[in-house]
Amino acid sequence: MMLADLSAALLLFSLLMYLALDGTDVGVGILFYSFDQPQQRQWMAHTLLPLWDANETWLVLLAGGMLALFPPLYSLLLQTLHVPLLLFLLALFMRALALVYRSQVGDSGRRWLDRVMIVSSLLAAFLPGWISGLILVSRPPTGVVIDFTLAPLLCGLGVVAIYLVMGCCWLCWRIGEPLSERARSLCMLWWVIALACFVSVLLLEPTLWQQSWQRWPGRILLCLLPLLWLVQLIALWREAMVLLLMVTLLMIGVVVIALACGLYPWLLPGQMAIQQQASSPVTQGFVLTGMAILLPLTLLYHSWSFWVFKRQPHK
Repeated sequence: MMLADLSAALLLFSLLMYLALDGTDVGVGILFYSFDQPQQRQWMAHTLLPLWDANETWLVLLAGGMLALFPPLYSLLLQTLHVPLLLFLLALFMRALALVYRSQVGDSGRRWLDRVMIVSSLLAAFLPGWISGLILVSRPPTGVVIDFTLAPLLCGLGVVAIYLVMGCCWLCWRIGEPLSERARSLCMLWWVIALACFVSVLLLEPTLWQQSWQRWPGRILLCLLPLLWLVQLIALWREAMVLLLMVTLLMIGVVVIALACGLYPWLLPGQMAIQQQASSPVTQGFVLTGMAILLPLTLLYHSWSFWVFKRQPHK
């Protein structure tokens, strides 16, 4: 493996960790719309407070790593997608504001902050999916452009749906009986929507999936996808919500890595080759050494935070 390939793999790992870890708390934030009792929302917020900031550490590593390792890609995305990226960062900021300060205001202020939490969480889920769709459907010579075609919009809706599935599973696991019945019924609805979005995008934009099929890792991963959807359905039917959450996390990893197999050796489809757009070997070596130190520490912090606050908040 070339040094540039290792750098790209590191960014892919940071992206996967962000999607897997932040997806649950973004999904819970959107679910505030379905649980309107103050006590229910307090329990939901308490499950997120110890973890949300550590989850977003991976986004910082992704953005910083892209700037240092692939500056032309960072520059291009920032120039062409600056408006949705700015809205995404603003949504993350407003989520944090609503989550941290909701316990320090009165009832009226808390209701307003809860509305901010719902809207900002919805944007924090939809915008990354839409942006990813814009990148994946981009083709030379136009490159990445902002448009409202169906495939990117379905990518955004699909991310919202899968985050809501994860959020429902999280509530069943971390809070349990007070919210589990409502969460399970919502989970089935959003699972169906996520599956419909996935199939629609697959039919509308099959190019990367076909390219992934040409390589043996991609072929194995694509063969796993129907099995994972089936296991999810069985877990829903048996109300095994923790199993459903674990399988959903695995499926996110499979989808992202399968798309990466179809995309390789490009950073963008048909444009910006990894080897040509990477920074100098000295820079890559320095950044990768730093990441080799930071990644285990970040993982340890995540594990420690979850272990300390593993108790269900209503007990």
